[in-house]
Amino acid sequence: MSKPLTHKEALAAVMRALGGVWDPSRAALALRVAGHEPTTPKAGEKEARRALRELTDEGVIIRPDPERTEYRLP
Repeated sequence: MSKPLTHKEALAAVMRALGGVWDPSRAALALRVAGHEPTTPKAGEKEARRALRELTDEGVIIRPDPERTEYRLP
């Protein structure tokens, strides 16, 4: 049996599949659809922001405008 994807892995997979611009709300929804159910909506967005930052740090996605919390694939 395979182990479940982490938040970061799940989000990266969905972002690659769907493309487009991603904000914390869209990322939180994608994580919920992937089976990562947060305890509260606020907790879901917090986890999504953390995963988005990690993916940015790893170069998987970029944040074109530092003034906006929007991300996309490079």
